[in-house]
Amino acid sequence: MAAESSNPTSSHNLRITVERNPSESRLNELNIKCWPKWGCSPGKYQLKFDAEETCYLLRGKVKAYPKGSSEFVEFGAGDLVTIPKGLSCTWDVSVAVDKYYKFESN
Repeated sequence: MAAESSNPTSSHNLRITVERNPSESRLNELNIKCWPKWGCSPGKYQLKFDAEETCYLLRGKVKAYPKGSSEFVEFGAGDLVTIPKGLSCTWDVSVAVDKYYKFESN
């Protein structure tokens, strides 16, 4: 398999990654239960990520539309999601979200 080369200066390479149903040991390794919690009700939200965020959804359903793209990434309850620093996107929340989250400090 060829690896994709990425250019960090291009916003088109800012990709949301979704890890579906991570194992309990993976969640424990990340110490997720010590992370702060955040929630929102259904609706559309314009978000800009000034730092990389990793979050684990306890409940909810989201379609995230990166700015300037017609494609979306869908994720929901049980997913571990990484959102890259510098990404602007619209979250179309169809089921209220409750999540643990962590921002990378670097």
